[in-house]
Amino acid sequence: MSAGNSDFTLARRLVAEAGGSAFLLAAVVGSGIMAERLAGGNGAIALLANTLATGAALVVLILTIGPISGAHFNPVVTLADASQGGLAWHDVPGYLLAQVLGALVGVAAANLMFGLPIFFASSHARPGAAQLFSEFVATFGLLAAIWGCVRLRPAAVPFAVAAYITAAYWFTASTSFANPSVTLARSLSDTFAGIRPADVPGFVAAQIAGAAAATLTFRWLVPASRRERASRAPAIAAVADGITTRLATAADAPAIAAIYNEGIADRIATFETAPRTAAQIATLLSEKGDRYPTVVVERDGRIIGWAAAGPYRAREAYVGVVEHAVYVARSARRSGAGRAALEGLCRAYAERGFWKIVSRIFPENKASLAVHERCGFRVVGVYRRHGKLEGEWRDCVIVERLLAQVEA
Repeated sequence: MSAGNSDFTLARRLVAEAGGSAFLLAAVVGSGIMAERLAGGNGAIALLANTLATGAALVVLILTIGPISGAHFNPVVTLADASQGGLAWHDVPGYLLAQVLGALVGVAAANLMFGLPIFFASSHARPGAAQLFSEFVATFGLLAAIWGCVRLRPAAVPFAVAAYITAAYWFTASTSFANPSVTLARSLSDTFAGIRPADVPGFVAAQIAGAAAATLTFRWLVPASRRERASRAPAIAAVADGITTRLATAADAPAIAAIYNEGIADRIATFETAPRTAAQIATLLSEKGDRYPTVVVERDGRIIGWAAAGPYRAREAYVGVVEHAVYVARSARRSGAGRAALEGLCRAYAERGFWKIVSRIFPENKASLAVHERCGFRVVGVYRRHGKLEGEWRDCVIVERLLAQVEA
C-alpha cells in the first residue's frame, strides 16, 4: 500500500490510478460477459473463468502501476493508507475521483467490446444480510492481506492480493466485490458481474466497515517497531505531490540553515537558541562526510526540509547507533515533508550499517511525535527536567527505531 514513488507527480499518479482502475473493470466485466456466453448456462464454469481473468489482471496491474501510484484501485484502500500516514490526505480526493472515473470507463469499454450499451443498469439482485456480511468479510480479508504483506513482505503484495481475490470469489456469497468504485461501476452493466443499483449502498457500507476493522486490527497485530520493514520498498513512501529526497551537499547549507533557524526561533524543537550561519552548516556537512549524511527534501526544486544524524555516544558498544534531528520549513509543514525526510534518513543510515536511530523530542512538539510514530519509531520513555530553555525546565521524550538489518 502506498502513495507510489515520489519521483512521479500527483497528476501522473492519478492518471495511473484511473488507467489501472479502467483495465481492472474491463477485465472483471469483460471476462464475465465472455464467460457467460461460452459457459452454456453452467454458472460454476462462468464464475471460474471470471475469477481466473480477474486474478491474473490484478497481478499484472499491481506490478505495472504499483511503482507509480501504489496501485490502490480501491477507495477503501486509499482511505486506509491515508489513515496510517501512507498517503497525504490532500491527495485522497484526487485518488478517489480517479478510481471512480477509471472504473466507469472500464465498464463502458467492456460493454462496448461486446456490443452492449455503454451503460445499462444491472438487474442482478444481491440483497440481504448474508450478502452484506460477505462483503464485510471479503473487504476485511483484502485489507488484511495488503497490510500484512506491505508491513512484513512488500514484494508479495501483487500475488497475495490476486490470490486472495481469486479465493474470495468462491468462499463469499457476494463473490467478493470488496471495492466501492468497482461496486458502483458494476451496477451499470446488466451482465454476469453486475449488481442492482439498489444494493450498492449496503455493499459500500459493509466494505468501509470491513476495511476499517482490518486496518485497526493490523495496527495492533504489527507493532510499530516492525513497521520499518516496509520502508525498504516504495510501497510505504509517504510523500506529497512533487516531493523528492536526496543527500545534502555543501551547496544546500544556506537552505538548511534557514530552516534550522526557524526551528530554533519556534522554541519547540531544540535547546539551541543561537541562529546558525550557512558557513557553520557547510563545515558540519563536511566534517560528517558520507558516514553521517544529511537528507534534504525538495519540492519544485526548493529545499523544504531536512534530517540529519550523528554519533550517539563515543563508546564502541554504540558504534551502530545514531541520534537524529528533523526540521521542516514553516511553509511546508503538514505536507509530508517530515515523513519523507525521516524515511530517507533511515534508509541512508541502514545502508551504512547502522542498527538504531534515536532522538529526544519536547512533549509539546506533538507534530514531531506524530510523524515519528508514523515512521515506525516507538517511545522509550521520558527524561524529566532534562535541560533548561530560556530559564524553564523542559522534559524530553525518547524515541527509537531499529533499522532494517536488525529484524531482517
